[in-house]
Amino acid sequence: MTTDHRLPAPTQPRRRALLAAALAAGTAPAWLRHARAGDTPRFEQGVASGYPRPDGMVLWTRLTGEGLPERVPVQWELAHDEAFQQVVARGTDMAEADWGHSIHAEPRGLAPGRWYFYRFTALGQRSRTGRTRTAPAPDAVEPLQFAIASCQRYDTGRYAAWAHAAREPLDLVLFLGDYVYEYPWLPWALRPHPGGFARSLDDWRTRYATYQRDPQLQDAHAACPWMLIWDDHEVANDYTGLNGGERGFAARRADAYQAYWEHLPLPQAMRPRRDVPGGALPLHGAHDWGRLARVLLLDGRQHRDTLACPTWNGGAGRTSRRDCSALDDPRRSFLGMAQEAWLARSWDMERPWNLLAQTTLLSRFAWSDPAAGPERMAVWNDGWDGYAPARARLLAGIAARRLPGAVVLGGDLHGHYVADVKADFDDPRSATLASEFVTTSISSPGKDQERIDAAMRFNPHIQLARTQRRGYVRGQLDARRLQVRLMDVQDFADAASPLAVQARYVVESGRPGAQRD
Repeated sequence: MTTDHRLPAPTQPRRRALLAAALAAGTAPAWLRHARAGDTPRFEQGVASGYPRPDGMVLWTRLTGEGLPERVPVQWELAHDEAFQQVVARGTDMAEADWGHSIHAEPRGLAPGRWYFYRFTALGQRSRTGRTRTAPAPDAVEPLQFAIASCQRYDTGRYAAWAHAAREPLDLVLFLGDYVYEYPWLPWALRPHPGGFARSLDDWRTRYATYQRDPQLQDAHAACPWMLIWDDHEVANDYTGLNGGERGFAARRADAYQAYWEHLPLPQAMRPRRDVPGGALPLHGAHDWGRLARVLLLDGRQHRDTLACPTWNGGAGRTSRRDCSALDDPRRSFLGMAQEAWLARSWDMERPWNLLAQTTLLSRFAWSDPAAGPERMAVWNDGWDGYAPARARLLAGIAARRLPGAVVLGGDLHGHYVADVKADFDDPRSATLASEFVTTSISSPGKDQERIDAAMRFNPHIQLARTQRRGYVRGQLDARRLQVRLMDVQDFADAASPLAVQARYVVESGRPGAQRD
């Protein structure tokens, strides 16, 4: 990467004139000759930014279209104004075929707590403009407006939720898993997509490209920076570690991890290693928002131990301690022991808030009456309930530290959930250690509400569970309180559907537990 803060940005007419002269003289390099195909869209998947730091962030795009050479220089610019009259940084990064012609530029030396505009130029074309920002200075107590979202299956719904999120005054989007799905499109799909099951690198590249051509998703990416974690469908349903229920799964996972990095605004440091079986991508991390909050991103798939007592085909299902003694095995981990140890070291005692961004419901969800005996209680083995000793270790760490402002954020369940995270889920009077909010899906179908309602009487710590609407969760955080809005799209099949607030909650600093607002 090269960066120059001094030279003025070349104008598009001047660039075209240089291009025409070079082509006429027959002296243009190979990459420049490909720009003759000016009608081929080169930024068809839009732009995105992510992982804001006080002095920078990641700027992402991916070149598209046929006939791309092996290596293409891509210029990027960052400016205070949308007209790019006040350019503050620019550079050139190389888009390489081996990495999907993706760009992950990382400008440095920017002012903290400030908004910027950015764009890319390559092969005679210019991308759309995106908007991004830096994180606050380390000593600043600046409010944070954020959204959490997950589960955006393309063929089962439209992206109206993203259209609304793009218009929100958000500082940050936390995407909590299932950005794409590996499945073929359903026969009754609202919008079919190319390909069957995604298994190879080419399959995954095609799948991501299909999702990212959606204009509403592009708008949400261009509106503000994102931070992301994955769940299972970015690789294979219910997979854990290197266990995917098929031969050659390690190669499939490695291809999926590479495609994930290629198509999202992840830092260069997260580039996956192909020399490790199954690939290796360091996804989890701690990210500070000034002195207000620490955001802890967890990886619940790459290092997880195998499911306890899987179903006949190796997948997830309901089970109980009576039928599955492995549920009580303390050696099993949802995060992997190394990540558990990292999390125990990473909680922040100085900031008023710790936001734990992970994939699903941390709190217990019993599918049968615990009063009949804890060994008979039915639980879902693919969630935290399938790793209860690991959850107990996590909660014991929060309790021992008397952690201020612990808030658990999740997705996966295709419904809005609000819960009080208890020290002892068998005792409703036990201490509430944290507040929990799970977002519904952007577009993936929800579970049957009657089944959820029937189980709610077994889960008094869960305040709300609604599965019939698609949408996202909106949070507004300052030093005193977290205000939460559960946002619902009225019609998942309508890209122009209106949005409504399903419920409002507030969490006071130093007082765990969500209160109706």
